[in-house]
Amino acid sequence: MNGITADKGLHDQVERLRGLAFKMGEYRPPSEGGSASLLLRVTENCPWNRCSFCEMYRGHRFAVRPVAEIKADIDRVTAICEEIIVASSKLGVGGQISRDLGATLLAVGPDLVENASFITVFNWLASGGRSAFLQDADSLTMRSADLVAVLQYLRETLPSVIRVTTYARAKTLARKSAEELRTIHQAGLDRLHIGLETGDDELLALIGKGVTTAEQIDGGRKAIAAGFQVSEYWMPDLGGRKRWRQHAENTASVLTAINPHYIRSRPLAPRPGTPLFEEIAQGRMQLSSPHERLEELAWMIGRLEVTSRLCFDHAMNGWVDRRGGLLFRQDYEGYRFPDEKPLVLERIREGLAVDESMHRHVRMPGGVRPL
Repeated sequence: MNGITADKGLHDQVERLRGLAFKMGEYRPPSEGGSASLLLRVTENCPWNRCSFCEMYRGHRFAVRPVAEIKADIDRVTAICEEIIVASSKLGVGGQISRDLGATLLAVGPDLVENASFITVFNWLASGGRSAFLQDADSLTMRSADLVAVLQYLRETLPSVIRVTTYARAKTLARKSAEELRTIHQAGLDRLHIGLETGDDELLALIGKGVTTAEQIDGGRKAIAAGFQVSEYWMPDLGGRKRWRQHAENTASVLTAINPHYIRSRPLAPRPGTPLFEEIAQGRMQLSSPHERLEELAWMIGRLEVTSRLCFDHAMNGWVDRRGGLLFRQDYEGYRFPDEKPLVLERIREGLAVDESMHRHVRMPGGVRPL
């Protein structure tokens, strides 16, 4: 293992690591995975859980975790960190957290590979221990004072953390006072990931989103005014062939009104077990073709007047260029607007020049339907 050999004393660290675990949910944004964010569960599941396109929390009851339990989880993270660092010191690598150290610990305790808490903390430390993501779907649902207490404890206990992020619903943000949001931000919450999906009120009602465009704009603006970085997610083809234009136009209008820091594209991928999947399977809604989705994209982006970064940081953005490579960059920082708006529109034109059969497709009941 490149000069690192297991010391008998490592068995003590491995034994203690086996007994250390904290609660984690299943979901986080791709950008938080890319930065190996520490995952801490402050709420469980989704307080709304009625969106017709989403299966993530179906059948699971929403709960807000007690502050004492969350603090205890943060303490367990600290304990895992300490055991890993002690192991590194015992192996003579001065606290360095490397792949070789991980391989050595797994050689002593192969079962640790199934310990999600250990794996998460090890990867977080190896990446510098700089970011944390609070789960699950809407952490701002917590009482503001409780969330502040959690954030303050997290920052005090894990001082290497320089960025804390979470999911939030626009309606929850709209209901919070400006003072509450400022206090939460000042306590250490930096970035909010918000599922806009669409800026069209008819579509919002049809998908059961439980929010209006006025609330989306209010929530997004209040979050930015409070000091948060805001990532808004929109869903190309959510309106299908029938409502694509109103979806694109009104989404551009709402995003322009909010002017978030990031706009992230998440093209519709129908999920089995959801009402929207059944609607498409039964032919009541028709998905657009790859070229039609690009035309919708062009219609929306052409109307965007923002200083945001437009991101395609998800595999569902599966369009390709003439060479068969990805049409759009899939990095987490995306394209800077308005400077790179002409470049994005040019990329769309190239995608439209590519035969549709080259673009990715998703299989639906009754045959192959385009993404």
